[in-house]
Amino acid sequence: MFNKAIEKAVVDVLDTGSKLQAPAVRRYVEFLRERHPGENPAQIVERLEKQYLLAVTGSGAAVGATAAVPGVGTLAALGAVGAETAFFMEASALFTLAEAYVHGIEPEDKEARRAMVLAVVLGDAGMAIVQKGLGTSSKNWAGTLANKVPGMAAINNRLLQQFIKRFITKRAALMAGKILPAGIGAAIGGAGNRALGKVTIDNARKAFGPAPAVWPTPLHRVIDADPLPAIDAAPAKKP
Repeated sequence: MFNKAIEKAVVDVLDTGSKLQAPAVRRYVEFLRERHPGENPAQIVERLEKQYLLAVTGSGAAVGATAAVPGVGTLAALGAVGAETAFFMEASALFTLAEAYVHGIEPEDKEARRAMVLAVVLGDAGMAIVQKGLGTSSKNWAGTLANKVPGMAAINNRLLQQFIKRFITKRAALMAGKILPAGIGAAIGGAGNRALGKVTIDNARKAFGPAPAVWPTPLHRVIDADPLPAIDAAPAKKP
């Protein structure tokens, strides 16, 4: 029952993040390109990595510091850890999808996006699950998830089980460190998240391979993300 609850929470966070991020990923990468027009894909990937690492390190340190605030203490820190864990996962989703876009890869549906994010976070174990499920031995496997493929739901189920077994255990150890008083938790929280972030970055490099030498032609794939509220609520024009 407990694992089922964790599994549902993980899926909800990943899907919510993907739905919100999918329409914004293109704008995010294009914004970086506009700010740095002379940079090639490899340099933009480096910026994505740095921004991701800064974000997850800062969130870990902030939660750890909560325990040292007079009048707040460890009880409040315990509550903040859950939100911080969700932030880490959503940040990982945005980073993974943004790097995929740089490589010209835009997953069509939520199952493919979920599999890509989970497999990148899991690293070699995730790669093995995807390769076995897709029947491929390609080292840079992420591109195979760009289109709908049969058996994706089964692949995601295996990825989720592996994710819960390995990733949640690691974060449980970090959570214990983050609620230490007197500011010690801030140091552990920041360093722990930085370590996990570096692992995710290394996994992404393995999954996508080297950045392309030139910018790929946009794929313009249809992404089945939920429409933005403002767009969804806009009245249809009369013919």
